[in-house]
Amino acid sequence: MPPSSPVFAQVMSCLHPQAFARCAALHPLRRRPRGLSVFDHFLALCFAQLTYRESLRDLEACLNARPAMKYHLGFRGRITRTNLAYANERRDWRVFAAVAQVLMRRARKLYLTDPQEPELPGMAFALDASLIHLSARLFPWAAGGWRKATAVKLHLLLALRGNLPHWAAITQGSYPEVKMLDELPIEPGCFYVIDRGYLDFSRLRRVAEQKGFFVVRSRRRSGFAVLESRPVDKSVNLRCDQTVELTNPHSKGSYPEPLRRVRVRDEEHKKSIVLLTNHFTIPAWSVAELYKRRWQIELFFKWIKQHLRIRGFFGTTPNAVQCQLWSAICVYLLVAILKKELGLTQSLHGILQIISLHPFEQSLVKELLTKIEVEKDEDDQQKLFNINNI
Repeated sequence: MPPSSPVFAQVMSCLHPQAFARCAALHPLRRRPRGLSVFDHFLALCFAQLTYRESLRDLEACLNARPAMKYHLGFRGRITRTNLAYANERRDWRVFAAVAQVLMRRARKLYLTDPQEPELPGMAFALDASLIHLSARLFPWAAGGWRKATAVKLHLLLALRGNLPHWAAITQGSYPEVKMLDELPIEPGCFYVIDRGYLDFSRLRRVAEQKGFFVVRSRRRSGFAVLESRPVDKSVNLRCDQTVELTNPHSKGSYPEPLRRVRVRDEEHKKSIVLLTNHFTIPAWSVAELYKRRWQIELFFKWIKQHLRIRGFFGTTPNAVQCQLWSAICVYLLVAILKKELGLTQSLHGILQIISLHPFEQSLVKELLTKIEVEKDEDDQQKLFNINNI
């Protein structure tokens, strides 16, 4: 990317146009678009995410405020509210989902070099889901489900190394989370950390049969018989490390093999947590630490809801909601890739804030961030100087 390219174009350069074209070819349009191409539609939604646009009218006004810059941003079609609304309603959201998968694979390769504690496995993922609430008046198709909430549900598999999405799916809010274990791509030798809402022994057996390892929190009334007990270090809040087999006839029929049971004391909440896993060689402390790291996916959901545009939507159709949610995931991955490739030290939130203020500026992102950091340090020194003179 040449130095004269705008900041927004430098961010989007993390996705090669040919990679996007291959994703678009998987779900071709019925006819050639006249005004707004599929790539222009993707760029517009990413621009809205990066600059916190509130509506399609707001997005149109911002992009057309500097018409000479649109070409350098990457746009080739006409950006109008009508074109954007039509694209949100008619363009297939699966193109954006395919682009997100491409970015996930690229981000995973970049973050494989991140340091990892030697006691923890190299590849571990956390699976969870989060409701994204919608207006019952504007989105009647999303009504029903858990507590009759009007919402869609974002299912996510988060890589605990780098805190990056590895796989995602978006369903109706009433879709049971445990059924996602049937759709989950299992990689041999990887750990999958899940909460007790996913405790289904027949589905967990599928994970084990595909050479995957799971760490799941057990329910209170899960019957088991102890086959073997091993000593534990109680100074790190471990209470037991056992090999058990299930005694409930239905559970044992679904999972007849032995399981490992690790009980750990949660001093913060003053309660014990029982974990089940099908891996018998890693230390018991590592099993407990893996489950503790599951909290990273909760922080991811909180981050993406606070800092990206997924609470207010540009369209009311299911396709428009899917397009906007997938574009938010793509923007998160683009910023994470940019941070790794440029060796930036700022947090993702800090990078996102600076990009949102300078999308049209024609300077290198790394130099822009360095310049702002230097100015910030100088301001802090000046404030300290003024305080010392009081």
